[in-house]
Amino acid sequence: MIATEILKLRTVRSPWLLVAAAQLVIVAGAAGAFANGDGTDAAIARAGAAHLGLTALFALVLGIMAVAGEHRHRTISDTYLSRPRRGEVLTAKLATYTGAGVAFGLLGAVTAVAATAVAATITGVTVDWSDPELWRTVGGGAAWNVAFAALGVCVGALVPNLTGAVTGALAWIALVEGVLGRLVGSTASQWLPFAAGTALGRLPTGGDRLPQWGAAVVLSGYVAVLAVAALAVTKRRDIT
Repeated sequence: MIATEILKLRTVRSPWLLVAAAQLVIVAGAAGAFANGDGTDAAIARAGAAHLGLTALFALVLGIMAVAGEHRHRTISDTYLSRPRRGEVLTAKLATYTGAGVAFGLLGAVTAVAATAVAATITGVTVDWSDPELWRTVGGGAAWNVAFAALGVCVGALVPNLTGAVTGALAWIALVEGVLGRLVGSTASQWLPFAAGTALGRLPTGGDRLPQWGAAVVLSGYVAVLAVAALAVTKRRDIT
């Protein structure tokens, strides 16, 4: 089943478009950070590399497409007919797209480092490549991609309408978390998914935020809870 999911993933055009768009965002973000940077060279380099974390939004959409995309194109019936145990199908999708998130993160990390090096050369900024904080930023951004790819699969299984799932997920990030943050304050809102992601990817933000290891634990918890819920819903959903 995992081999089948990998075949679907690499032979469909949309994942490749998401990968390409993610690299453009990283390059543009790094260039902007160096062009408009104000602060120490180390801070500018970290800010440029931190844009790797933002591409987790593309990984999230990719994960949503794993299940909701099949519902949209009505191929989910064939998938379940070939593999009647729906839990195994969802588990295979979760494993495959989490792996895709790893690849997404690693490729983005290479792009982030390369873009940082080029931008630093052009602007005359000196990058200390031995700075552990820089590599924590790169590693955290890659891990954020992995977590959001897995979350996307769960969201797509819970909300099988592709447009609704993508719109709802992005609206949560762009609007709902911001509103909740104002209502409950940064101390409580730091536990929300996107806030935890920014802490994991060390994206420069104001207010309280979790330590990087704590953000990783929180996002893992969200994946675990939503995966259990997605399995329960998937087994009982009528797809006719």
